[in-house]
Amino acid sequence: MLQAKHRTGLVFFPAFDWAIDPTHPEREERLLYTQDQVFEEGLFDIEGITELKPDPVVLKDIQRVHFCVPDVWSVTTESHLISAGGAKTIGMAVLDGQIDRGFALVRPPGHHAMRIVHGARGFCNINIEAVMIEYLRQAYAINKVAIVDTDCHHGDGTQDIYWHDPDTLFISIHQDGRTLYPGSGFPSELGGINAVGKTLNIPLPPNTSEEGFLYAINNLVMPILKEFQPDIIINSAGQDNHYTDPITNMNFSAQGYARLTEILNPDIAVLEGGYSIEGALPYVNVGIALAMAGVDYSKVKEPDYDPDSIRQTQAVTDAIEKIGETLLTIWQQRDNIKDQIMEKTDAAQRTRSIFYDTDGIQESQTEKIRICPDCAGALYIDSSSDRGNHILAVHIPHNACRKCQETGNEWYDLADTRRFDRIFLQDRPRDSYVVKGNGTKN
Repeated sequence: MLQAKHRTGLVFFPAFDWAIDPTHPEREERLLYTQDQVFEEGLFDIEGITELKPDPVVLKDIQRVHFCVPDVWSVTTESHLISAGGAKTIGMAVLDGQIDRGFALVRPPGHHAMRIVHGARGFCNINIEAVMIEYLRQAYAINKVAIVDTDCHHGDGTQDIYWHDPDTLFISIHQDGRTLYPGSGFPSELGGINAVGKTLNIPLPPNTSEEGFLYAINNLVMPILKEFQPDIIINSAGQDNHYTDPITNMNFSAQGYARLTEILNPDIAVLEGGYSIEGALPYVNVGIALAMAGVDYSKVKEPDYDPDSIRQTQAVTDAIEKIGETLLTIWQQRDNIKDQIMEKTDAAQRTRSIFYDTDGIQESQTEKIRICPDCAGALYIDSSSDRGNHILAVHIPHNACRKCQETGNEWYDLADTRRFDRIFLQDRPRDSYVVKGNGTKN
């Protein structure tokens, strides 16, 4: 009998009752074919690979991360709670020592869901990785977290949630935003003033193959992770970089994904995108699971796999190497860059317009952060949508200093309920969430 080098847990949740529409690429078959492949290949016959069952997250888990407008129940279904619960189940099993590593094969996905949620963006309603991470921070007192997002689309929601958090390193490797939704994820996006350099984006040219992805992992991601020294590494394991994916333009393969996983060595992987339901997902997921378990994955190949036919051009290679040089310089010079940003009078503020493409909602945000040398800073967000909701969201971070706690509470206490429909306070040090306005209060 084969023996896994690392005890590995898998959670499956295909979400049979949730779909954007019956023919949409984000549908239950994304995981059903993978489940069949896992059983056919006998992964659960390997000693040390086990299946775990997800429990739904509870309201409090979501409220540690999101401000849902007007409330959680308006923007989620039971499937969203179970999907996030699958990630949480894996995280608990890892930190309890039940397994060494875990892979949450769940849907709906989450990495386009931002801190404020008026509806669905990029098929995402709540950010399942962030819900898991903030539960683990609360329950297990972990602090430094690294998230490496390998989905083909920029993980703009995860970036938004951790934009101001110096204890969370967010790295996204994705197809260049000039050529793909959501049109963001450029090297200039470095994080907020209290966390400059803790957001790093690696935009890859279309038609990047295994060579380019593995170059980015080996020459950028791994040296930066080594210096950051996180308590835990999370892989947002989107699989739409595959050469058969119908909505992207990349040339990655199951062998490449498995090798990337082996090098990255994540504690937890959470499925994100990937829409080649038969041609890619069963093979990629099996390869990732075997790589996490430390089992030989060399035989896992798609029926039509031909590395020569998907090899990247020299121009793509040159572009990736140039991006790498730029990002390493940014990482090494992040303190100097922060000093330059501090000289700007608007360093503590930003105004944004956010489009919820799945639900057709337009949101306007004005955000200010308390500049703080000791923590992530108290955060104030004035948000309104074209559906008529106008809210104020105040966030006090998990590691908040006394002054930021006082500032956040003052913002909440002084906020005028005649101006906003709802006023939210997310107080992480107290693990509390309160709402005033429209006669509601938790």
